[in-house]
Amino acid sequence: MTLQGIIQDIVDEMRAAPDRGKVATYIPSLAKVDPARFGMAVYTVDGECHAGGDDEVGFSIQSISKVFSLTLALGKAGDQLWERVGREPSGTAFNSIVQLEAERGIPRNPFINAGAIVVTDVNLAGHPPREAIGELVQLVRYLAEDESIAINEEVARSEERTGERNRALAHFMKSYGVLRHAPDLVLGTYFHACAIEMTCRQLAAAGRYLMLDGRHPGGGRTISSIRARRILSLMLTCGHYDASGDIAFRVGIPAKSGVGGGILAIVPGRASIAVWSPGLNANGNSQLGSLALERLAEATGWSLFNPGRLSDR
Repeated sequence: MTLQGIIQDIVDEMRAAPDRGKVATYIPSLAKVDPARFGMAVYTVDGECHAGGDDEVGFSIQSISKVFSLTLALGKAGDQLWERVGREPSGTAFNSIVQLEAERGIPRNPFINAGAIVVTDVNLAGHPPREAIGELVQLVRYLAEDESIAINEEVARSEERTGERNRALAHFMKSYGVLRHAPDLVLGTYFHACAIEMTCRQLAAAGRYLMLDGRHPGGGRTISSIRARRILSLMLTCGHYDASGDIAFRVGIPAKSGVGGGILAIVPGRASIAVWSPGLNANGNSQLGSLALERLAEATGWSLFNPGRLSDR
């Protein structure tokens, strides 16, 4: 079966699924999203895009933005970043404060909320918040080769009104000297990053540099090979919060989820994949999006742990 045929079969199955999870009601703007939506897009290494469902409907990428924020921060701070944020799976919820207290304000990894707030603090250095978020949006536009990508201001305001847990995380880390800027400045930038709106096609396009070992598909290098590989390793081990091990077990593809229902998944040297279904499971990951990735991995052999089939396709 062709890749387009595989995607269409997955779209048909997911659209008919009776249990779709629950949308993220703690962010009012996300609570209004139709849970019946499902979209998928796959960019292959030959430059072709295969897509189906609601692949051209915009959605809030939320924590998927942490991949792009980390890319920026590594360019600014290099390996010094790891003095302020760890590289281990958390085993706790994405907004947990428990480990921060036990580990003196150092977040476990850059993909939980506390870690992403530290990454945002790094990106804020030398910039007012407006310039820092503008730099991130410009990076995403460059990677996707699409100048229409923008922030959904309604979602950003909604995040700011309901972000008390993130404020607690930021102030706690500030008390340990892990944050260098005022928590309100860091959080304003962080909330706007989460509110970037993209379609599945745009998101899959933006992920191509990780598929290409750090190279931009139009030529030139976005990040070094080693940093691209390190980002992918963190996506595999930490990209789905306390369900990361289960996704590695079931799918075997580095991926980063967001509570907007999106997932960005990367098959190195093969494909950049974006899937979106707004309903979440108990871990805060897209319920049908995770299942769709599992179906895709089964049908294509695109698993890091199945190198024979990876090279055959």
